[in-house]
Amino acid sequence: MSFSATSTTLPLYCTSRFRAVRRSTRAVKIGTVGVGGTNPLRVQSMTTSLTQDVAATVRQTLALAEAGCEIVRITAPNKEAARALKDIRREVTAAGWEKLPLVADIHFLPAAAMEAVEHVEKVRVNPGNYADKKKFAVKEYSDNEYENELERLHEAFSPLVLRAKELGRALRIGTNHGSLSDRLMNRYGDSPLGMVESALEFIRICESHNFHNLVLSMKASNPKVMIEAYRLAVVKMAAENMHYPLHLGVTEAGEGEDARIKSAIGIGSLLMDGLGDTIRVSLTEDAIYEVPVCLDLAKRAHLLWERGAALPDREAADGIDPFTFTRRDVVHLHLGEGCEVSREQPPRVIIPAQRPLSAHAEIVKDVLRTHTKNKETKVEGLLVQVVQAKDDLPQLATLQKMLAPTVKFFVVDLPTGTGAELLAEFKPGARTVWARRFEKGDAADAKVAAGLLDYAARTDGYLAVDTTAAALAGELGAALAKHPARERLLLTQSGHEAHTHAVGGYRAMMREAAKLGLKAPLWIRHTGAQVVLAENFFTARLLEASMVAGNLLCDGLGDLLSVETEPDRDKMVALTYNILQGARTRSTKTEFVACPSCGRTLFDLQTTTQRIKGRTGHLKGVTIAVMGCIVNGPGEMADANFGYVGGAPAKVNLYVGKECVKYNIPEDEAVDRLVDLIREHGKWVEPEPVAVGV
Repeated sequence: MSFSATSTTLPLYCTSRFRAVRRSTRAVKIGTVGVGGTNPLRVQSMTTSLTQDVAATVRQTLALAEAGCEIVRITAPNKEAARALKDIRREVTAAGWEKLPLVADIHFLPAAAMEAVEHVEKVRVNPGNYADKKKFAVKEYSDNEYENELERLHEAFSPLVLRAKELGRALRIGTNHGSLSDRLMNRYGDSPLGMVESALEFIRICESHNFHNLVLSMKASNPKVMIEAYRLAVVKMAAENMHYPLHLGVTEAGEGEDARIKSAIGIGSLLMDGLGDTIRVSLTEDAIYEVPVCLDLAKRAHLLWERGAALPDREAADGIDPFTFTRRDVVHLHLGEGCEVSREQPPRVIIPAQRPLSAHAEIVKDVLRTHTKNKETKVEGLLVQVVQAKDDLPQLATLQKMLAPTVKFFVVDLPTGTGAELLAEFKPGARTVWARRFEKGDAADAKVAAGLLDYAARTDGYLAVDTTAAALAGELGAALAKHPARERLLLTQSGHEAHTHAVGGYRAMMREAAKLGLKAPLWIRHTGAQVVLAENFFTARLLEASMVAGNLLCDGLGDLLSVETEPDRDKMVALTYNILQGARTRSTKTEFVACPSCGRTLFDLQTTTQRIKGRTGHLKGVTIAVMGCIVNGPGEMADANFGYVGGAPAKVNLYVGKECVKYNIPEDEAVDRLVDLIREHGKWVEPEPVAVGV
């Protein structure tokens, strides 16, 4: 999102950019379960069985409910599947879950929706393909032609609205990026604005019939697009006095850690701003694994909202345009050969040594082992701590000498209470960023910071000022802004201010920096002090780091990143790079867009995705979509380079961009043919040999 030092208008999409205040919405009933208003954040998932297999679908539904899922969605791609919902509803009720709402997922067929609404508590429709065309046709619509299309849409959608109103059902208007109709595409492009306008057309039809039992979603596989679309939807709805609850999700997130990271970035960023009333984490895994991730996010959201409600208001905005992504402009830093920091460069990675400097021999082994494992996820910056200068500085000199050819730069945490006098006799053996915490921002802090910046300039190094917005607003900020070596400055925040959450602390600090005219690069430093809920397992640490770092990166903030909460070194390195990949700010491997399985799927998504990843996972900068059916085909994989899409049972269609170039390939040949297609388009490179014994 773009950044302005002069912007003073608080964004209308949320109450505060600095504290988590839940958005006030209309309360909607899905059966007996309330969504929005003062209701808790609801958790939902979706079955993956063939809907007509009633027994299998009921088993999955009950398993999801027992795991903590509060709403279960079931695909209804045709009238036969929609009719099966009657028996599924009956069996779920007979099993003691009569209050568990079921949702029919509809694409393309209004007739299936009209059948489904008779049996379940809610129907989801995708406005891009419910009554509109999706052929990627280019056509200029006159205003009169566009109005005629809207009238046709009103006629096609109204019967479902009226029947839902009569039966007391709920509807979700669920827009997906890439599945916009040709009419919307030609007017708005494949954009967040087009997504929002598509949903608003359907909402207006509902309101014309005085029907308000609605939930809205704006899903995309790209967290940046998804975040922007939801924010824009809230603003556009508010302008028309609409306050409907939001269903949050990152669609086609894939599987494993990458999918959880992308979901935490997209869903977590919005929850931190107070948006969201029900959530689903879409995984290309058994549906049961979606529920714990949702529950972990929901716990953190409620804690943030409780704390945010008790915090004082900040009246000023942070200067970021939340609807248009633009990297914040920063001064150029040279941190080593091929390791530049600027607006045009990807964020750089800093890895904590996790050992005292006295163990420099072990630190060297750790770094070399990391570099051997994967050439794309190296230690660019190494973070070490100086505790006692007399003992540690000689050890630092030795470490820099040993690793200078390998590590691009060193970041040295200095103890609070010390200044440049600590370093008077020390000559760095490599490019060094000196980091120190400044909490007060008073004259004493200003003097120490100026002295350290002088030393950094003399030794061709840099100074990372670890501080807060409040401290930067004092004498500290004034001293830094007028210092002749201010272009050797970085800003970071290892804690956060008491009256805000971690992201709000960074936003506030960047606002103060903009006021001072400081274009110092931002080091996102995720530490234990920024954790919302400390839990001792990896997924919790993954979610926490992704919610903070991913949120900032998707707002255009962040030029360096360290994740300091994960004790396992290999996981920490991978997590840091994977957050950058998930936020679409740095690519170090293939990006996969893979839909979660459902009853429409024409092949085994989980095993197929694993096979494709095994063959193509090393293709840096390439995006491959794996889609189970045409519903999640060329439209849903909006920004993929290549697509592997179910075309018929045991048959696969291959895409380049949105164009189908190979039809009805036997499934057992399709992965090989995909690799051939990638070769034909010049995107293939041979994988590196796997390192042994590391």
